[in-house]
This record gives sequence, structure tokens and C-alpha cells, in this order.
Amino acid sequence: MRTKAGFKVIAGEARFGKHYKMKGVTQNILDIKISGNDTENDLAVFEQTGLSPNGGPPLHIHPYQDEWFYVIDGEYLFQVGEDKYQIKSGDTIFLPRKVQHAFIQLTDKGKMIVSYLPAGKMEEFFAVTDKWTSPPSKEEIAKVFEDHDMIVVGAPLKTD
Repeated sequence: MRTKAGFKVIAGEARFGKHYKMKGVTQNILDIKISGNDTENDLAVFEQTGLSPNGGPPLHIHPYQDEWFYVIDGEYLFQVGEDKYQIKSGDTIFLPRKVQHAFIQLTDKGKMIVSYLPAGKMEEFFAVTDKWTSPPSKEEIAKVFEDHDMIVVGAPLKTD
């Protein structure tokens, strides 16, 4: 069901009050700002607080979703296809569906807005990673990605 009224999410808060930690992949915190439940799954927007210097997700593909990032604070290295881009505060990067991508946080802390179009299963993905109590194996990570319509195709990026 599409939300019929506007709403405000206060800085530092999440849409439904839950701060997800992406345990096992990074220690980043993800706060839902606009839920797929608000948009009939057309869009999901998260604020990602980067707490994982030299950390990031494995190289992966979203077969059904476009993704874009806007960097609020910090610096990151993104790989999109075979191209690499260093981005910093104020920069935006677009990651089209069906194209492999990953990023690595280059600074001690960072903050980005991340949007998924359509929302897909990303809220459920972050809810699962938040429940991990010990570091998952590469196989467990790949399975959780697969269960949420993503395909792991390589290792996380490394700094040169």
C-alpha cells in the first residue's frame, strides 16, 4: 500500500525506529528513511553510516534494481563494471541493475544516502544481517545475498 500522507524522519533516526547493523559484511549502520512499504516497493532510501574503514560489500549484482549513492561525508572507492571511481562528499554515483559493483570506505568514517529502485528485498536483507551474532562464512554471505535477489560475483574491494 502506498503512503497517502507525507512524513518526516528526524536526523539520526530511522523511519520505523530500527537502526540496522550490517554485521559480518561491515559494521555500517543503515537507517530506513523511505520504506518500500511507503512506495508500493517502487523505492527504498537508506542513510548509511560508515563505520568500517577499508570495508565494504563483496562484488555483486542486483538483477532487478538500480542503485544510487550520494556521499554526505567521507571518501569511497566504487567499482561499477570494470570502471573504478573515487568519490567524496557531495558526489553521486549510479549503479545500473545487472552490472557488477562494490565499494570500499577509504576514510575512518563516512555517510551516504543509498537508494534502491525498485525497493526489492533490501529492508529484509539488512534485517537478516543485523541478526548475525558471529562473522558469517563466505558461503553464508552469498546465500543471504541470493535470498534477497543479489548475486555475489567476487571478493570485496581492496585498497591499492
